[in-house]
Amino acid sequence: MTDVMSRRIVFQGMGVLGIAVALAGCGGSSSDEAGDPDTSPPVTAGSELTTTDEVPVGGGIVLADAGVVVTQPTDGEFKAFAAVCTHQGAALDAVGSDGIECPLHGSRFSIDDGSVTQGPATQSLATVPITVDGTKILVA
Repeated sequence: MTDVMSRRIVFQGMGVLGIAVALAGCGGSSSDEAGDPDTSPPVTAGSELTTTDEVPVGGGIVLADAGVVVTQPTDGEFKAFAAVCTHQGAALDAVGSDGIECPLHGSRFSIDDGSVTQGPATQSLATVPITVDGTKILVA
């Protein structure tokens, strides 16, 4: 009987240890706790993002594969931002009449400078440096 109880105690202890390890793994880093998602787009200098004729004046496009939003606030003026919401790291999915939109909690960002125009996000989008070469929009 003592062998059965000893094994039961060992297995119960292993179960508790497994739960403790799992919870410790879910702790995250201090930046996760602060709500600071990684907003660096996966692009390299010289990469072609799109062409100027693909970006509407007064609007923009989301380039999901590149992780970048390219906008054209006024005719001939192009801007680019990381396509990651600064609230909780959701992928931005659209540029509407009210700006760059996050589908997760409704944050919106300016097409002019990436600043927050509607929360819950409180930080601007990261700027992606670009250059325009003819009709090509490239990462600088």
